[in-house]
Amino acid sequence: MTNIGRTLIILGLVIAGAGVLLALSDKIPWLGRLPGDIYVKRDNFSFYLPLTTSIVISVVLSLIFYLFRGR
Repeated sequence: MTNIGRTLIILGLVIAGAGVLLALSDKIPWLGRLPGDIYVKRDNFSFYLPLTTSIVISVVLSLIFYLFRGR
């Protein structure tokens, strides 16, 4: 039972952290506008693929999870 409780607490903190990041995303001007993000706009069509932004977020989250995995 203790492992389930600990897992729920960690999951709740991760969700809360994601909520804080989403709330503050307007204040980070470079997020979503990095070189390598693909944006195509035509007459009746627009396509946006935040490739570089996704890679940066993935690396940051991987480092955070790696640091907390040892404990």
